[in-house]
Amino acid sequence: MKLSLNDGWALRRPVGPFDSLSELQLTPVRLPHDALRDSERSASAPGRGSGAYYPNGAFTYMKSFFVPAEWEGQIVRLEIEGAFRKAQIFVNEEFAGNRADGYARFFVDLTPFLRFGEENSFRIEVRSGGDSRWYSGAGLHRPVSLHVDEPIHIEPDGVRVTTVRVQDGCAVVECASTLRNAGLVSRTVTLSTVISGPDGRSIDMDAVPVTLAPGDRTVVRQRFYIDDPELWGPERPALHQAEVTLDGADERRINFGIRSVTVDPRRGLRINGEEVLLRGACIHHDNGPLGAAAIGRAEERRVELLKEAGFNALRSSHNPMSSAMLDACDRLGMLVMDEAWDMWVRFKTLGDYSSDFPQWWKPDIAAMVAKDQNHPSVIMYSIGNEIAEVGSPHGSRLAREIAEHVRSLDPTRLVTNGVNVLLAMKNEDPGVFDFQDGLNEEMAFDGRDRRGSDEAATRRIEESSASLDVLGLNYAETRYITDRERYPRRVLVGSETFPSQIGRLWPMVKSSPNVIGDFTWTGWDYLGEVGIGATAYAEEPDAVPGLEREYPFLTAWCGDIDITGHRRPLSFYREIVFGLRDAPYIAVHRPEHRDHTITMQSPWAWSDSISSWTWPGHEDGSMVVEVYADADEVSLLLNGMEICRTAVGVEMPKLARCEVRYSPGELTAVAFRDGVEAGRFSIHTAEEVAGLSVVVDRERIADSDDDLAFVEIEVHDSRGRLVTGDDRRITLEVSGDAVLAGMCSANPRTEERFDSPTWSTFDGRALAVVRPSGKGTATVTVRAAGLKEVTRVITIGM
Repeated sequence: MKLSLNDGWALRRPVGPFDSLSELQLTPVRLPHDALRDSERSASAPGRGSGAYYPNGAFTYMKSFFVPAEWEGQIVRLEIEGAFRKAQIFVNEEFAGNRADGYARFFVDLTPFLRFGEENSFRIEVRSGGDSRWYSGAGLHRPVSLHVDEPIHIEPDGVRVTTVRVQDGCAVVECASTLRNAGLVSRTVTLSTVISGPDGRSIDMDAVPVTLAPGDRTVVRQRFYIDDPELWGPERPALHQAEVTLDGADERRINFGIRSVTVDPRRGLRINGEEVLLRGACIHHDNGPLGAAAIGRAEERRVELLKEAGFNALRSSHNPMSSAMLDACDRLGMLVMDEAWDMWVRFKTLGDYSSDFPQWWKPDIAAMVAKDQNHPSVIMYSIGNEIAEVGSPHGSRLAREIAEHVRSLDPTRLVTNGVNVLLAMKNEDPGVFDFQDGLNEEMAFDGRDRRGSDEAATRRIEESSASLDVLGLNYAETRYITDRERYPRRVLVGSETFPSQIGRLWPMVKSSPNVIGDFTWTGWDYLGEVGIGATAYAEEPDAVPGLEREYPFLTAWCGDIDITGHRRPLSFYREIVFGLRDAPYIAVHRPEHRDHTITMQSPWAWSDSISSWTWPGHEDGSMVVEVYADADEVSLLLNGMEICRTAVGVEMPKLARCEVRYSPGELTAVAFRDGVEAGRFSIHTAEEVAGLSVVVDRERIADSDDDLAFVEIEVHDSRGRLVTGDDRRITLEVSGDAVLAGMCSANPRTEERFDSPTWSTFDGRALAVVRPSGKGTATVTVRAAGLKEVTRVITIGM
C-alpha cells in the first residue's frame, strides 16, 4: 500500500536545544514545495547571480500523522523523492535516516520508531547554500509517500520490466519481481502478473508459486511473448502495463514500453531499428514561478511545450529528473538523458556535493537507476557534467568504476558523460592553460575552440572517454570530424552546445554518422546564472564587465522558451533549422537600444528581439528586422509594398537581416527557394490597449496535490492582438477551492516576487499558476487599472 503524504505539513525555521521557542512561527505548506522561493533576494546574497541573488536557507518541515494499530507487524517506509539538501529525518524525535544529495530519491524505514494506534510526528531538516552554480531552491521539492507492506512483500522498486528482444513480429518481455520475507516463518505465495496493451485490454498473464524462508530476498522472472506489439517510440509512444500481485493483495502497476535502442558510429542511434537524431534541450529542474517544486502538471506542461517547439529529447542538467517529468516523457514520447551530478570529488562551489560524493555516489546512482528502470523514455544515463577530474589518470579510473557500476545495475541503457575538454585541460595543465576570468568567460569570449581538439586534449580525455558508450561533448563540436578519424569506434553527442550556433551545428550533426544529436543550453529559461543570455549595453545603469549580470536580474535569459512557457524568436529559428517549419518567421530588434553600444552578447544569447511590429514613438525610425527561413532569398512587404529583398544565410544559416523604416501596419516576410515562393509569415501593428485576454490551459483539473491550472494573461487591443509596448500592472485573485501557487512574467530583470498576486506584464504577457485546495470550483479574477476585469471558473475534481 502506498499513501501520499504531501498534505498537512508545516514549515518553520530550525531551532536547536538552546534556542528560544517563544516566537516560533509555523506556516502550512503542501508538497512538493520550495522553501527558498519566497525568501528575500538581495544584491549581497552569498551566491550572487549564480543563485539568482537568493540567500542560503535552512528549514524544518513538520507533520503529525496517526498510525493505525493494525499496521503493527508490517513494514512502514517513508519515500522522499527529493529533499534539498542534507536531509535529516526524525520520527517521534528519533533520528531515522538522512541523505546528502538534494535530488536523490530514497527510502527510510520507519518501523522501529513508530507508535501504533497513536499520533506520530515527522520532522525533516534541510539546508541549502553554496551548493550549486544555479538556483537550487530548498526543501521537500518532490513528493513524499508512505509505503506499508506485509512481512512478505514486493520490495519498493521491486518490479522491473525489460524488452528482451523484438523480432519477426514478436516481442519477448521479461518481468523481474524482487520479493522479500521479513517475517519469522516460511511461506509459499503466488506471484501473478497481467500484461495489458496500450488500449487497456489484457494480452497475457502468468502466475507462479514462490517459497520464501525467513530473511529470503529473491527475484522471480516471468517472460511474456507478445505478437504484433505496439512499439514505444518518440513519434508513437505506446505504453503497456504490468499488473503484479502477491497473493492477490500486494499490487504494483508498472507502465512500460516495448522498444529497442542501439547505437554505433556508422548508423548512429536507432530506436526500434529506425534512425533518430536527438533534437535535444538541456533543462534545469526549476519551474519558474513555482521555484524548485516538481509538481506533476508543471513538469508535464514543460514537456508538452518543449515537444511542440520541436525537441524530441531532454537532458536533465545536472541532476536526476523527477518521476513526474519522466512519466510525462513516457506519455508524450520525449527521449531522456538522465544525469547524475555536476561534480565528483573536485568542488565547483564550496558547499557542493563533492565532499559527500565518496560516501554516497553508489547509493545515489542506484537510486537514479531504480527510479528510471521502467521508463522507456530514458535511453541514456549521464554520469556527470563537466567533471573536472576526467583529464587525470585517477579521475579516469573513477569514470570507469562509475560507468561499470551503472551497467551492473542496468545493462540495457547507454552510458555517457558531458565532457568539457577545456576544463579537463585547465585542471591538469593549470600553468599552460589558465583562465583569468573563469571557464564560462573563456568559452564565451576568448576562443572556445582553443586546444579543444588538439593532440594534448585528445590524450588527456582518452582514457575516461573509453569507458563510455557515447562520449558527450560540451562545446567541442570541432571534435566531431577529428574523432571520427582518430576513433572510428567512438559515438559522440553534443551534450551541451551554444544556442546561437544551431544553424551551424545541426548540419554537422546530420552529416556525421558518429554524432547522434545536439542538446542546446537551454530549452527552457531558468533561475540563476543570471543574464548569461542577455544583451548588455554600455548605457544600462548596471553595465559591468562579466558574463553574469547584477541584481535584480533573476533568470539566465538563454532559453528557447521563457519561464512562462512562451517561445522566444530563437525557438522558431531552431524549428526551421531542424526542418520542422515551412513558413518563415519575423523578429524585430528592440528599437529602444538602436543607438546603444553592445558591451556583451555571449554565444548563449540570441539577438535582443521579439516578434512584434508595435513600436509607438518610433515612427519613421530605423528598425532591424530578422527573417528566419529555409530559403535562398526573402522579401519584406510593408502593407503590401516591398521594402527589402535580401539573400538568406549571409551572416548566419537560415537567417536574413533588413534595416527598414518603421511604419505601422502589416509586415510580411515572403521566402523564395529557387525563385519560387516557399512560404510567408505576417505580423501586425496592434492598436491601443482595450482589454485583457485570460486563458486557462484546462477548465477542469483534479483535486490532487500534483495538478495545477496555468492562467495565461495578455494585454490585447480591440482586435484581439497582443500589445507588446504598453505593459500593465496585473492583479489576480483566486477564490473558492484553490489558491494562487505563483505568478510571474518573463522579465529576466525584476524585483517582483513569485508569491505576489500583482505583476507587471512583460512584452504584454504574464502567467499565474492555480493549485487546487479541495473539490469544487475556483474563480480566478484578473484586474488592471482602466480595463474591464475578467473572470474564469475552474472545476476541480468533479
